[in-house]
Amino acid sequence: MNRFFIIASLILAGIILSSCGKVMMTGRKQFLLFSDEQIMSLSDQSYNQFKTEMKFSQNKKYHESVNKVGKRMTDAVYAYMKERGLEAEYKKFNWQFSVADNDQVNAFCLPNGKIVFYEGIFKYTDTPDKIAVVMGHEIAHAIAKHGNERMSQEALVGTAGSIVSQMIGGENQQRNQAIFNIAFNVGARVGILLPYSRKHEYEADKIGVIIMALAGYNINSAPLFWEAMMQKGGAKSEFLSTHPSDQNRIVKIKEILPEIEKTYKKK
Repeated sequence: MNRFFIIASLILAGIILSSCGKVMMTGRKQFLLFSDEQIMSLSDQSYNQFKTEMKFSQNKKYHESVNKVGKRMTDAVYAYMKERGLEAEYKKFNWQFSVADNDQVNAFCLPNGKIVFYEGIFKYTDTPDKIAVVMGHEIAHAIAKHGNERMSQEALVGTAGSIVSQMIGGENQQRNQAIFNIAFNVGARVGILLPYSRKHEYEADKIGVIIMALAGYNINSAPLFWEAMMQKGGAKSEFLSTHPSDQNRIVKIKEILPEIEKTYKKK
């Protein structure tokens, strides 16, 4: 066997072993190559680009609703993390909730906690509980570090795979920005992130419903929201293009509701 291949394999194995994390609320092990500081810095840059390209909504009611629900849910996340000695981890996020002046049915969250709802999604979020379904799902992607995991996978086996061999060589902001852009579709249609894997989507569903329960929202609104999206969303929904809604997903959500209701519901 080629000696270089053996050495490279050992180095890669070392990187993988030293880059293992664990997802909050589910315990799933994950592969994270990038530091939280790197992820937050790249997310800040992406959000600043978004602000220059997208007009924010002037609808005060939308802004008030999103901020009220967002604060209540992130406060619940803070209480959960503080109770488990993860207060410093929570403070790495810079939560911000805004509404884009765009009639697309869409919402997204960057890994740094910047959450954007599009005006079009309010057709399906006419109650605080339904807003909480979307909000919880997006918060879940952030606290589960799905963005870091997606970047790490891209760096390891994707189009940026050749970069992995350089990762032991120190910081390279330009390289990391390139991987972030590939992983999150930055530079394409503004605000349209590439879809997460089905594994990430199901996990975000579960964590999102847990956060809803912790914050005191009606978790039975979760399957109702996804059913409405599946039935009425249609081809025009950007949210469905990045958050595929199918019967299997809805069934899985319904299956976990009793356990979450019993374990996490706010007293």
